[in-house]
Amino acid sequence: MDTTAAWLTLRLAATTTLLLALFGLPLAWWLAGRERRGGILRAFVEAVCTLPLLLPPTVLGFFMLVATAPESGIGRAWRALAGGTLPFTFTGILLATLITNLPLAIRPFTAAFAALDRRLVEASWCLGESRARTFLRVVIPACWPGIVTGLVMTFAHVVGEFGVVLMVGGNIPGVTRTLSVALYDDVQALDHVAAARTSALLVAFSLVALLSVHLLARSGRRQGAWR
Repeated sequence: MDTTAAWLTLRLAATTTLLLALFGLPLAWWLAGRERRGGILRAFVEAVCTLPLLLPPTVLGFFMLVATAPESGIGRAWRALAGGTLPFTFTGILLATLITNLPLAIRPFTAAFAALDRRLVEASWCLGESRARTFLRVVIPACWPGIVTGLVMTFAHVVGEFGVVLMVGGNIPGVTRTLSVALYDDVQALDHVAAARTSALLVAFSLVALLSVHLLARSGRRQGAWR
């Protein structure tokens, strides 16, 4: 197994999961809101967040290549800011995995927040807590099963990401060559032993992730029953 590709894959998955947690949780909380204001905007944002789930990875990768090309607006802005390009770099595939995995994080987050008893939030406000402190000290602890489910699904999906990573990042060892791309190379080279080892690792990891999500769902249901 390509250990360099394995470490790069873990780095990509961890960074993607962390960033989606940082800006995905506040976005999901807003999407789960029951206020009537911003209904159309909320529906539009939710549709945009779900769109990557429906698009083939090659289509998403193509549009990302066009959008981040050196002569595009985003490409020129990134070159002025960082002095480089986005395609065929780690930052480029990070951006690709963020967009691709946005629905996998947002949907469990939103479902967990929507199921929360709003009286807990209102009680915290009545006790003088700010919205930010209420979100951190009441909402997050109460919704942890759904939040962790979204994070686990995101991490596991990034580990097995292939199409959009290959489209946006190519196959550069130590830079954009992830485990799934290394597996593709092994198959192309007819190295079936190496391909089998990598495949077995990915299958085992996916199975552990699915089992974790299942256990978290059961824990969340028991927690809801106790309330």
